[in-house]
Amino acid sequence: MCIVIRNARRVRRLCVVTIAPIDDAELTAEALAADPDQPVPEDAVPFSAVLEPGAPAPLPGWYMPAPMRARHLTGWRRHLVRWNVVLIVASFVTINAAGLCNTYGQLHF
Repeated sequence: MCIVIRNARRVRRLCVVTIAPIDDAELTAEALAADPDQPVPEDAVPFSAVLEPGAPAPLPGWYMPAPMRARHLTGWRRHLVRWNVVLIVASFVTINAAGLCNTYGQLHF
């Protein structure tokens, strides 16, 4: 089942695959019955192909999601953030120029 999400910036398509729930006892029985020395068959399907078909990433999206982008600031908020960054950088430069060490966040005289 696929859902198309339309946003002002982009269109995303989410596909949901429903899998029947598996009991822990059934998983334990399967794991204990498996032979660890058995070779992998030629027609084996990778784990990522079963979970997310067509995904080119080596790890599935649910395991390591893409990083989120910061919100786009406009107007006075943008200027406030820039001035705060400039103030913090300038304070560290001033402290280091005075010969004081502020590496660990505690200013020692």
